[in-house]
Amino acid sequence: MTNSTRFPLARATPALNALIAGLLFGGIAAHAAVGVGAGPLPGAEVIIDGTRETLDQKWTYWQGPRFASSLPIKWKIVPDPVDSGTTVMTDDPAAAGGKYGAADIVTKKAYRDFRLHVEFIVMNPSGNSGVYLQNRYEIQICDGDKSSHGMGAVINETPSPYSAYKGIGKWNSYDIQFRAARFENGTKTEHAQVTMYFNGIKVHTNQPITQVWGGPFSGIDGGNDGGKGITDVPGGLKLQCEGHDVRFRNGWIKEINLVKPETDFQE
Repeated sequence: MTNSTRFPLARATPALNALIAGLLFGGIAAHAAVGVGAGPLPGAEVIIDGTRETLDQKWTYWQGPRFASSLPIKWKIVPDPVDSGTTVMTDDPAAAGGKYGAADIVTKKAYRDFRLHVEFIVMNPSGNSGVYLQNRYEIQICDGDKSSHGMGAVINETPSPYSAYKGIGKWNSYDIQFRAARFENGTKTEHAQVTMYFNGIKVHTNQPITQVWGGPFSGIDGGNDGGKGITDVPGGLKLQCEGHDVRFRNGWIKEINLVKPETDFQE
């Protein structure tokens, strides 16, 4: 595996990034680069490119029990503070004061197993957001928090791999391979599972995720049996708005089918 310190792909086009990844890694999807600037795998869907067009085409609000905003999406398209181009900013008045669930956005498409890449930058101390897999399981974004509720943690399930975080005003990346929970006759037989690279460093390997945390405002099944009542339905990728200046760019996702309970990237 590698990251952008060896392959500086950050401002290349998605098509060029995919071509370079294919040449470098023989076209094997699981061998694509990770880290800031990693381009989309062949067959991946670009879901964040810093444009209003893609934001409105691919995303909508999650209209959960605390939803308080309205379409069109109020999140802003703003300049990249580090590089050229534009980014998506989690700025929605409905979420002021940390009201998660009031203005979170979710992809219009729902997913089961997938490979995900997303880049984020926290602009101010204590900046808070989150990446929700299947609109259920949160990978935390929270500057300054090194607890199991903190930066890079599978929230409340793992310690925070805080040492991988680059800090305020710098781009960070999550590369995630996710396998949805499995069911037989309506009963969950296998927990959801995730492997994750944080800025090109492997921080979680085949990590089971036992439940949805945060209650009904947090996502699908959050209010079902205290978050333990996971249901056998796919969910979109969700990004959290908590009234903080956190920005996203270079997001892509590829549907895969992980038959075995194994999410580790091939080396």
